Amino acid sequence: MRRRELLLMAIGIMAARAVRARQKAMPVIGILGGGSSAAFAPFVAAFQEGLRETGYIQGQDVAIEHRWAEGSYDRLPTMAAELVGLKVDVIMAMGGTPSALAAKGATSTIPIVFLVSDPVASGLVKSLAHPGGNLTGVDMFTLELVAKRLELLSEIVLQAGVIALLVNPNTWLAERLIHNAQEAVAAKGVQLSVLEASTESEIDAAFTTLDQLHAGGLMVVADPFFGQPARAARHPGGTPCCSGDLRVT
Repeated sequence: MRRRELLLMAIGIMAARAVRARQKAMPVIGILGGGSSAAFAPFVAAFQEGLRETGYIQGQDVAIEHRWAEGSYDRLPTMAAELVGLKVDVIMAMGGTPSALAAKGATSTIPIVFLVSDPVASGLVKSLAHPGGNLTGVDMFTLELVAKRLELLSEIVLQAGVIALLVNPNTWLAERLIHNAQEAVAAKGVQLSVLEASTESEIDAAFTTLDQLHAGGLMVVADPFFGQPARAARHPGGTPCCSGDLRVT
């Protein structure tokens, strides 16, 4: 089982505890996702497994309401408000910081469980030790792992003079991710080419540029926008790829 799926099992257990504290006969969990239900299906399954481990089975002991933004982050605030209007007992924010921030903006009383990178810097919580408010969750340490992933990729393609980084510029971590990546490849003597994409046409343009660069490898920064099945399939064959949470073949 992948690391993220194990984390989602843990998140499911955390959500179950929050549900138990509400003490309702048939509690309702709201899942707010920045990506699509298809892309996140394995993670939802892992989340439900975490619920089962604490005695909650969907349809019997707990109901789940889903809201998926399909990579369109501007839809998240409205969807979060819908879940609050349904009076769900806890909100599980999937798909990173945008979902968690939308949930936080919609309620200060309903418990929110998140799986994000650097929740302190994003303003989700006050500190890791004492988050405060109605939010809790897991820090993915994406920034810290960028350098290691690029190091592994450069070792896979030893002769590569250029490695490309595909990033969604709309993610709040974009600038810091790019900075960390540039520092990592500089130490390896490899050139980093940053490709930005936040629309379908920009993905096509990014992969056209990738071909022109003759890059030896591609690192995809995990983002719900890139996680849609049709978008993930756009990777050109023959280029080794390393990604945070997206499998590209």
